[in-house]
Formats: sequence, structure tokens, C-alpha cells
Amino acid sequence: MLLETVRIVLVRPRGAANVGAVARAMKNMGLRDLVLVQPAPMGSFWSRAMAAHADDVLRGMRRTESLHDAVGDCGLVVGTTCRGGLYRVAAESPRAAAPRIVAAAHANRVALVFGPEDHGLSNVDLKACHQLVTIPTAADYASLNLAQAVLVCCYEIFLASQAQATARPVLAPADRVAFMFQRLQDAFLSIGFLLADNPDHIMFALRRMLGRAELEERDVRIWLALARQIEWFGRGGWQRMARAADPSDVGALDADAAAPSQLRTSTDG
Repeated sequence: MLLETVRIVLVRPRGAANVGAVARAMKNMGLRDLVLVQPAPMGSFWSRAMAAHADDVLRGMRRTESLHDAVGDCGLVVGTTCRGGLYRVAAESPRAAAPRIVAAAHANRVALVFGPEDHGLSNVDLKACHQLVTIPTAADYASLNLAQAVLVCCYEIFLASQAQATARPVLAPADRVAFMFQRLQDAFLSIGFLLADNPDHIMFALRRMLGRAELEERDVRIWLALARQIEWFGRGGWQRMARAADPSDVGALDADAAAPSQLRTSTDG
């Protein structure tokens, strides 16, 4: 079933009742895959009580110590937020994002990530997300209960799944995309494009742009090749290129200093 590839990830959840209510909301909408990241200690009574007939979702629930572990095998990672701010301005409604989520789920695992009940996902958590959604609410009270937010998002995904049957390409897993962004950050720092004390300002914008592109593995390899080339240049490669271009300095370019192929697409790292 299509929606079996959609994973709900709860980051640092605090209440057993909320976890149970999330499991029930998921089963209502045909989802089964639930992962908790660093959950607070909680008993099982309230989770089972609030899950009602979704005990199977609770039994299959997994726990991880990091968000990276929870989403590393996912081709698309969608974070949720109700807060504003520079790094969250691109968030769209679940209804707008649902068709893309469903399309990606045809050939990939997709994660929908929810933050703690009290303050939501942190900026550090957002680094693991390719896209963001926010649920429109009345301006005087924007905060939703965790299970309510999960139900709204799952409902939109369920509706979109009824209207779609088109297959999509396999996307690069999230751990590969995270590695790509780290290599790009290192490369941009080597040429002074990023401020060393605040690289996130530009990197969040880049994550937002490339997150919309839904990168495949070949795309990731091309970006990694670009990162290698930039880093080579920033660490003195331009000087070796200049010496090699000077006819009076024949042989100045050592074989091991040659620039890597600009479009080499073999796996990096």
C-alpha cells in the first residue's frame, strides 16, 4: 500500500497520551510507520488507552537516538513548524505539499517530522528537513496539539493519495543529501563564500532551494563533484592552474595537483 512508505517521526515527544493519539490518527489515515526520537520516559498505559484500535502501530513503533537515524533512509524529509523566522519562511500548507509527498512516496520512503509539544522543531532539527509545512490557523492561537497536527497532515496526504497514481523516480536518501550539504558547506567556506561564524544563514537558503528539487542520486553526485572542485580551487588549486597556464613554467603542475574532473560523478566518500 502506498502510504506504508510514509513515516511519522516525533522528535523528543513528552507525553504517552499524545503518542497514543498520534498512533490512532495515523491508523485513521492509513499510515503505520511511527518513529520516536529521544522520547521522554513514559509509561505504556496512556499510550495504549489513547491509541484505541491502533495497538499495531504502537507495537511496530521504533525509537532512535537521533533525527538523522530516524530519516536517513528517506528520500524526502518534510518538517513541520508553527513558528516564523528567516529559516521557516518557505513553509507551505499541508494541502499544498501533500501531492508532492504522495508522488515521492511512490518510489521512496518519506518522513513527516514533528517537534516536541512545547516548542516544536529547533533550527538544528530543520537541517535534516528538505521541505517545511505549516498548518494555517487563526492568528490569536496558532499552536495545535501534537496529535491534532499529525491528523491534519495525514488527512491531506490521504486525500492526495486517492487522487494520484503516477510513479516518480527514486530520490537520494537523506543521509546522502546531508553529506552533500556538509561537503558544500566545507567547499564554500574554503573560498570565503560563507561566514565561518554563521554558515547557516546561506546554507538554510540552499537547503530550501535544493529541497524543492527532490534530488536523485545522480544529482547528489554532481553537487558533490562541484563541492570537490570548489574546495580544490579554494585550497590553492587556482595557483597551480596559473602556473600550468604559463608557458615559461612548464612542468610546474605536478600530476597529483591536477584538478579533478569538473563533472566526475563517482560516489564521494
